[in-house]
Amino acid sequence: MNKEMLGALDALEREKGISKSIVIEALEAAMVSAYKRHYGQAQNVDVEFDEKKGDVHIFSVKEVTEEVMDSQLEVSLKEALKINGAYEIGDMIRFEVTPKDFGRIAAQTAKQVILQRVREAERSIIYNEFSAYENEIMQGIVERQDNRYIYVNLGKIEAVLSKQDQIPNEVYQPHDRIKVYISKVENTSKGPQVYVSRSHPDLLKRLFEQEIPEVYDGEVEIISIAREAGDRAKVAVTAANKDIDPVGTCVGPKGQRVQVIVNELKGENMDIVEWNEDPAVFISNALNPAQVLDVIFEPNQRACTVVVPDFQLSLAIGKRGQNARLAAKLTGYKIDIKPESEWEKIAAENEEELLEEVLEANEELVVEDVLDEAVEEISEETTSEESTENATEEIVVTVEEDEE
Repeated sequence: MNKEMLGALDALEREKGISKSIVIEALEAAMVSAYKRHYGQAQNVDVEFDEKKGDVHIFSVKEVTEEVMDSQLEVSLKEALKINGAYEIGDMIRFEVTPKDFGRIAAQTAKQVILQRVREAERSIIYNEFSAYENEIMQGIVERQDNRYIYVNLGKIEAVLSKQDQIPNEVYQPHDRIKVYISKVENTSKGPQVYVSRSHPDLLKRLFEQEIPEVYDGEVEIISIAREAGDRAKVAVTAANKDIDPVGTCVGPKGQRVQVIVNELKGENMDIVEWNEDPAVFISNALNPAQVLDVIFEPNQRACTVVVPDFQLSLAIGKRGQNARLAAKLTGYKIDIKPESEWEKIAAENEEELLEEVLEANEELVVEDVLDEAVEEISEETTSEESTENATEEIVVTVEEDEE
């Protein structure tokens, strides 16, 4: 048994990467618990594992005291001095108390500890491995499903695909091979839990990187993605090199490149548009295939009104508003779409209102000017009358002086 235990510890360290010292610490702690469970005492027990022979020794640790109150915890100074004349009060002495039948208990305990450590190591390895794959895509095999999840075998672990992460109307059969996006990896008490998705927008980004070398190399950059899984998606792309057509590069000859992605996503329609630093141009591109006549932005807001020809209004809005909704997600702007005729009417009404405001403002200015002139005239007349009265008074004073 001792050789088997040492061999097991060496194998753990060699094959699983579990340090022997860590397992021995866990073994010693487990032996203390086992001793307490079988013999009812553990508060002053030490366990020592012999790494060379594989033997386990149990020691009872007692304190040297003048008077013994508890024989299980204390030893008298007189008894201690018989063992070693150097002992003093307060010293701790270890007495071996290994039971004769403790080897069987030790073997069972060691087996449980080793198995537990193996499980923990495997869980840790799986967690670390799949944590590195978080936000990446992997190919898995559909195994089974219940009311909550579809279970996808990724090799070393079974991942879960929730209903909200599934593509609507996509049917998953056992043994189907599917590509999934690793959205989250958790280390739970039951072991690592991997959550995968087929509806996440970044699944589309990773598929573009897999199928289009220029996207993987960074020559073509994906700026944003708006997606309604299983139905339609819009992808905004750009290229730093002006000689590269980012849209054409992603579409490929006769649409071959993008068709591979469409097939993987069970026919999801794909609009690839060119990103532009000018928001008006970008919004116009995002509403493709509709033609945009004008883009009017709201001051200090990420909102705009887009004017389109009357006959393309339904095309710009899309079925159930999908085209406009995806364009808004793609650009980050709130988009209000108006037909040309309605916008002209609104513009004309706005011009009339503006003209009325200007006229009212001019009338107010005219009235103010008239009032100012009237006030000036009254002031001048008043000044003139006062001057006349003063002059008359001066004449009267002069006549009176002459008569005297």
